Amino acid sequence: MAKLLGIWQSLRSSLWFVPNALVVFAVALAIALIEADTWFDEGVLNRWPRFFGAGASGARGMLSAVASSMITVAGVVFSITLVALSLASSQYTSRVLRNFMNDRTNQTVLGVFVGIFAYCLVVLRTIRDGPDFVFVPSLAVLGGVVLAFVGIGFFIHFIHHIATTIQASHILARIAAETVERIDHLFPQGVGDEDEDRSDQDPTSADPRRHWHLALSLRTGYIQRVEGEPLLAIAQDQKTVIRMERRIGDFVVEGMPLASIQTADESALPSQEVFNRLSAAYTIDTQRTTDQDAAYGIRQIVDVALKALSPGINDTTTAVMCLDYLTAILLRLCARSIESPCRFDEGHLRVITRGATFAGLVELAFDQVRQNAGGNVAVLSRLAEALHTLEGKTQRPNRRRILLHQTHALDEVIRRTIAAALDREPLQSRAMRLFELLKTTNAETKTTPAA
Repeated sequence: MAKLLGIWQSLRSSLWFVPNALVVFAVALAIALIEADTWFDEGVLNRWPRFFGAGASGARGMLSAVASSMITVAGVVFSITLVALSLASSQYTSRVLRNFMNDRTNQTVLGVFVGIFAYCLVVLRTIRDGPDFVFVPSLAVLGGVVLAFVGIGFFIHFIHHIATTIQASHILARIAAETVERIDHLFPQGVGDEDEDRSDQDPTSADPRRHWHLALSLRTGYIQRVEGEPLLAIAQDQKTVIRMERRIGDFVVEGMPLASIQTADESALPSQEVFNRLSAAYTIDTQRTTDQDAAYGIRQIVDVALKALSPGINDTTTAVMCLDYLTAILLRLCARSIESPCRFDEGHLRVITRGATFAGLVELAFDQVRQNAGGNVAVLSRLAEALHTLEGKTQRPNRRRILLHQTHALDEVIRRTIAAALDREPLQSRAMRLFELLKTTNAETKTTPAA
């Protein structure tokens, strides 16, 4: 199942799958209309000569014109798409190219023009104009005219769409929406562990009686998916414990450990079939995806912010927009609990996972932006505002300690990099207010149990 999902993800994000599917559909439509033309009564066609009255030479000329124009426009569309990809890569980050390739409108528009071209070719070869036999598939010829107007409409829509999709606001909004959707799927409401200090701990690490055997990666690339059910099934069959050694999104080299299998005796090596089943639960490819990796969505937005903060670009507004969308993503995460890494079966520990943590996602979202925003008053101010917003949406002590650490780091950057007191003092005041809020809440939380 993991392999099939990986193949489907690759097909969905390619520029060739949807166009090829539309070409097949167009050819099938052409054949169907040609056959349907033989079933129609000649009287029906003769009653509508303005629609169906094209002669063989006229039909052939019109379809040739439609076919040649559509393949030309298809080339223009492909060129525009490549230019948009190049601009997005240089202006923002190469990580957003997948979003353009995965864009269903771009794939559909390219497929429509190539499909109309294929339609016209199929219909053209059936037109006969001889002394003894004349055949003009009137329905199919009319279909070619209709498809030509459909192609014009798609071309106009494509120009508008490509002008919209290369805007920073649209790119960031799309990445954020996809990431929020992944967070809703990976961290559902009402499921998770309130004590997040346990969210990335290994309960078996302190037991010297346990013997672990490494399952090695069979290829090099990024871990895109891990199927939990097969891992649990292997552990149940072997009555043992499986421990993930790498997170989803990590890069592994062939021969590096993916997971460990526990045995009671160090010499009791699991069978090769068990290792093969374990490897089959992992999907490894050349790039990360957000399917099971919400951190990759955050990584893309952070990369756009870093590009905007670079001296060659120096686009403060885009960096601020990135912080706005990062705040929206983390706000969604504030309402979710992180599930325990331990999976049990009838009271027995079976699988120990390695997943995302709130601390890790917050650090990923803010650390590099803060480190590269030294002296930028607007970005540092928006970062302080983001932390204040998150502070008001979570009361969990562990998460508030994470925000407190971020506030300390922000205050240090403000003091060190902003020379002008007129700019520095308002930011320091805001950071101190946030620091007092978080510090007071943590102190109250620590004294409450004793009371």
